[in-house]
Amino acid sequence: MMRLRNYFLTGFIVCAPLAITAWITWSFMGWVDSWVKPYIPARYWPDSYLPFAIPGFGLVVALILITLIGFLTANIIGRTIIGWGERLLSRTPLVRTVYTALKQIFETVLADRSASFKTAALMEYPRKGVWCVVLVATDARGEVARVLADQSDEMTAVFLPPTPNPTSGFLLYVPRQDLRILDMSIENALKLVVSSGLVTPDDPAARISIDEAAKIIAARQGRERETEPAA
Repeated sequence: MMRLRNYFLTGFIVCAPLAITAWITWSFMGWVDSWVKPYIPARYWPDSYLPFAIPGFGLVVALILITLIGFLTANIIGRTIIGWGERLLSRTPLVRTVYTALKQIFETVLADRSASFKTAALMEYPRKGVWCVVLVATDARGEVARVLADQSDEMTAVFLPPTPNPTSGFLLYVPRQDLRILDMSIENALKLVVSSGLVTPDDPAARISIDEAAKIIAARQGRERETEPAA
């Protein structure tokens, strides 16, 4: 029974990400198709002259239109039209709040990677002797740098992502000498945080197969049940 359980866990770990990814992709293509299809004449839709449907055709059309809009916006006429539209939205109650917030979110997410986190580090927090993984942002600037100018060491802004949801966290300004820079990439550091330390990137000893990982987890759970006091 233990072997069957390990096989089931192994199969679940393999199949679940694939199934969820396929479902999300298929649902997203269907959602975009439902939005784009009403604006395309029926004679241009593949369903009108093919005996089968082509999922994702609307997504392709949307990508082409978005790219074309970006191309037109890059010139003087496009920037003028966009500027006029943004001024109009900025004077519209309620709409300006929603538009401004969404624009800031997308500009932040799609910003140039040169302004993104590049380095991961270890920092003692919340007390001495306890270490946490942080993402190094940049040196302190502006008013923060002026207020902290009396510090003996250069202050650095770091982001402390919580486990297992790294989308929220804390912004901390700490002396650079208190950071121990890691060689791992930002992606690997986030994997370490999200997995609560179970996935250790760049560690050859931790590179085991999924089957072996499932056996180790099952063995640990068996030992925990054996050590539990009887009710």
